[in-house]
Amino acid sequence: MEKRLLRTLPSLASEPECYLIYDKAVAPFAAQLLAGGAFRGSLALSISDAGKTMDTVLDICRYLMESGATRQALVVALGGGTLTDMAGFAAAIYKRGIRYANIPTTLLAQVDAGIGGKTGVNLDGYKNMIGAFRQPEWVWLWPVVLSTLPAREFRCGLAELLKTFLVADASLYASAVHFFAASSSNMPVFEDESWEMVSPSSNSAFSEDRTPFSDSPSSKLPVSEDELMDWVYRAAEIKAGITERDLYETGERRKLNLGHTFAHAIEYVASQRGDDIRHGEAVSMGIILAARLSEASLAERLAADFAACGLPVACPYPMEALVEAMNRDKKGEAEGVRFVLLRRIGETEEKVLRPEELLRLL
Repeated sequence: MEKRLLRTLPSLASEPECYLIYDKAVAPFAAQLLAGGAFRGSLALSISDAGKTMDTVLDICRYLMESGATRQALVVALGGGTLTDMAGFAAAIYKRGIRYANIPTTLLAQVDAGIGGKTGVNLDGYKNMIGAFRQPEWVWLWPVVLSTLPAREFRCGLAELLKTFLVADASLYASAVHFFAASSSNMPVFEDESWEMVSPSSNSAFSEDRTPFSDSPSSKLPVSEDELMDWVYRAAEIKAGITERDLYETGERRKLNLGHTFAHAIEYVASQRGDDIRHGEAVSMGIILAARLSEASLAERLAADFAACGLPVACPYPMEALVEAMNRDKKGEAEGVRFVLLRRIGETEEKVLRPEELLRLL
């Protein structure tokens, strides 16, 4: 997989048939690709997490069928992680599997969601309950697409980037925190600076229809394109290497789930309450909760690091609500819920906890 992380778009002229599936939000970039004449057709979708369902995947399959796509077709997905997850899943099941490739357009997708072959959709509000493992032919990390990201989306990707270094390389993690903390002043600040300090029993941070972050487009990246892409490639290569060695998540790959058991529960509770918390924000909060299960002083350090980088660190929901959601999560087991914890930065361990233990510990 590491060889499939590309810095330039491969020539598509030799492909017998290519189809572009893209998010309408990145239509200008799609137009640039379509102008080359390599695609037989394209499908534009309005992407949202609420629309990450089998219905959308079937729409993609229906489009391919009506376009006459054969088993030799290559589907190219242009968009964020939600789009690449669905296009990849459609490719995995259309005619029992055709090839696909990703051009991720968010920081989160470039360092995490667009890499590794996890495809799928949500079911009844629960994250990625239906899906398949299917590796993309290649992933093109296109720098220019990041220049249009809203500050909030940039931070969401930053949470996953830091997570990758947290589980794999203590030195890279420390360097990344230093770099992005120094750069965070170049991004718009929280609309509500107090929201990350909300007590677990309060939901006031989401009152009056306010979102926790500014969602307006940033006029420029908080760092130079070259500097940012250097960090992106490092994180992407780490994830690609791990997933190449453990595609089906039976061992080493599980450490990439650090913070995600909590994060998925946070996202579910937020959706049920009508709150606006995005995946990267939930991952940031989830990592801090996982660190609290690991070691108190480590949790304090990570909370300070993440806050310095402009990330949310305190979950606004009571643990009882998260436990209820976790019991339905796909990581649940008969004896409890599996968590990835940190022994120290760069080294993880797994632990299965029963709900009552979780409530006692946190």
